[in-house]
Formats: sequence, C-alpha cells, structure tokens
Amino acid sequence: MMSTLAKRKRSENRRAVRTGRPPRERAGEVEARILDAARRVFLERGLAGASVDEIASLARAGKPTIYARFPGKEALFTAVVLRNVAKVADAEVHVPSGANIEERLASVGFELVQRALASDTVGLMRLAIAEARRFPDLASSVHRQARERGGEAVARLLNEVAQSDEIGSLPAFAPARLATTTRFFLDLVLLPLLMRALLGEKLKTLQAEIGPHVARSVTFFLAACRLGGVP
Repeated sequence: MMSTLAKRKRSENRRAVRTGRPPRERAGEVEARILDAARRVFLERGLAGASVDEIASLARAGKPTIYARFPGKEALFTAVVLRNVAKVADAEVHVPSGANIEERLASVGFELVQRALASDTVGLMRLAIAEARRFPDLASSVHRQARERGGEAVARLLNEVAQSDEIGSLPAFAPARLATTTRFFLDLVLLPLLMRALLGEKLKTLQAEIGPHVARSVTFFLAACRLGGVP
C-alpha cells in the first residue's frame, strides 16, 4: 500500500516538473525559438498577414508564453529586427585582419556589408519600410533603435582598430567625435550598397561589388580623418 502511494507521489512530482515554468537556463532557448519563428512568418506573410497563432505553432510555444515576453505583434516584430541588427553589427564575432590600418578597416567594412546584404536582413528592412505608413511609430522606433545599437557596436570596433595605429590619436577618434566619425564610416561603407539592395537590385550582383566598394570607401574615410575629420 505504501509502495503504491509512494510511486503515485513520484509520478505526480514528475508531471509537476514537466508542466511548470521552464528552467532559467532554457528561457533563452525558448525566446530564440519564438524569434526565429516570428522572423520566418513575418518574412513570408508581412506584418499584417502574420498571426501570433502561427508563430506560436511554429515555435512550439503557447500564446501565453509569447505574450509574457512580447505585449503584441508589433513588439515582437521590433524584437526580431533589433536581434538581426545586433547580429549584423556584433563586434564579438569578427576579428579585424590586415597588415595595416587600411586593411583592418576594410575587413571590418567588408564583414559589416556582407552581413547587411544577407537576404533575411534586407527582407526585414524592406518590411519595416513597407509598414511605415500603417505603423509610423513602430517604423521610427525600429529605425532609431537599430541606428543606435548598430552605431554603438560599430563604434567600439572602429575605435579598437584605430587605437592599434597612430590614427587613433587623430581628432576624429576623440571620444567626443567618435559617434560622428562612426556615422560617416557607415554612410560611406554601408549605406550605398544597402540602399541599392532595398530598392530591389539583385543581392548576388551587389555582393560581388563589396570588396572594391569597401576598399574605395575606406581610403576616402581615412583621408578625411587625416585631414581633420568632422569638427
């Protein structure tokens, strides 16, 4: 009799563990599944056509689990875009290479542009632009946060590369000017090819141009820095 009760108690305890809140170490895994599923659904159906039900099914997560993390579909879309921005600009996964400052900055620019021209990245950016009229606050928030987070990450990497060379002592790399210098680096190196991608040019064609474009842009950027940069 006691043995049967003990077995039943152990069985109930196991069920309680399985149906409770996921362990802390799995929380990141659950969120990653949700964001992966949301990215796929948004890219296939757009923001208006996407549903939390479909995202939940694809992510193998309940709707309450999603809403506990993201208050609505717009917040989920913002999180998907910002995670993608972080991946593009993540300095931790790229070690600049090259024998001199020009080659090291070119390696930074090449990696950045190559990531930005990935099909999912361009697709999400096109979607954010397409939804700007219906959700102006969402579009401006995504743009602002993406620019801030991306700029901060690239600024850290740019400063690290510059400090390995005498160019790091130039006014353009002073702490008060670094954000502006980074913005000009991005405008020169990233923006031209990215704008062409957003306007519909074939990504394969643009990707073939990355090397020569980045090399020219870095040469121009360094010349401007050596001439005083931006006041």
